[in-house]
Amino acid sequence: KRVLRADRGNMTRPTVSEVYAYRQHVDSEMIKLIEEGVSSNVEELLVLGLNHEQQHQELLITDLKYILGHNPLFPIYKQGFRLSSGLNEDSGWETIPEGIYLIGHDGDGFSYDNEYDRHRVFLEEFQISRQLVTCGEWIEFIEDGGYDSFNHWLDEGWTWVQENGIKAPLYWHKIDGQWFQYTLSGLIPVNPNEIVCHVSFFEASAFAEWKGMRLPTEFEWEAASQELHWGQRWEWTNSAYLPYPGYNKPEGAVGEYNGKFMINQMVLRGAATSTAEGHSRSTYRNFFHTHLRWQCTGLRLVKR
Repeated sequence: KRVLRADRGNMTRPTVSEVYAYRQHVDSEMIKLIEEGVSSNVEELLVLGLNHEQQHQELLITDLKYILGHNPLFPIYKQGFRLSSGLNEDSGWETIPEGIYLIGHDGDGFSYDNEYDRHRVFLEEFQISRQLVTCGEWIEFIEDGGYDSFNHWLDEGWTWVQENGIKAPLYWHKIDGQWFQYTLSGLIPVNPNEIVCHVSFFEASAFAEWKGMRLPTEFEWEAASQELHWGQRWEWTNSAYLPYPGYNKPEGAVGEYNGKFMINQMVLRGAATSTAEGHSRSTYRNFFHTHLRWQCTGLRLVKR
């Protein structure tokens, strides 16, 4: 029987031994199925399932950080473990010429349905930053009253800031006048040269406005991706999560996988240090609601 998403958190949990027994059973049956050979249709579902599991491996580690991050004792999960580390090594701006660009997956290898159909998009010339915004830049934003001035914020973003008392990125704490951040290796000082992490779309948009710039669209990001160093953060774009021209929802149960989420969410591009290798591709479309920030999210800017 299918359990509604809203009710899933109310279900009692199995014991650890029961979980391991169930996993062993599933692994055994899947190995047997694969060794016996499967049809192309079943193989397609298996590959989709494996990629879906890889997505949740990333979510598991960020969920773990989110849970531990609420503990006032700042527990250490593993000494030296840094989920969201990363220093900026690039600088300057990349000019992307006006033109028509192909957007979307070319069909070579696995991809999700939301990466299709491949289509052409016309873009005006634009300049995009080679580097992602750093913690040092974010501290400047804070100290300049970035979280206190509604002028920088979208209307819903300002309401979110006010209602939730947002004053800094998730996991940041100001102690004795110095900024610290919680990591899976405990509480450490914020490194100004490190790429900022765990910011919402609302925060990214406000920061861009404060700088007199903007976020790239997802099409601009993809067109520029071959010229950029990326893969340390999921990068917010200014594009709503919508279907591409020609998008067709797959038949059957997998039809709900992406299409049903194409509302009230924004697209992120790139990848993070927590992302599975096979999910780091320039056409990959991640998406989250505008207020969420427990994932390894960051941003780069485009000149107006």
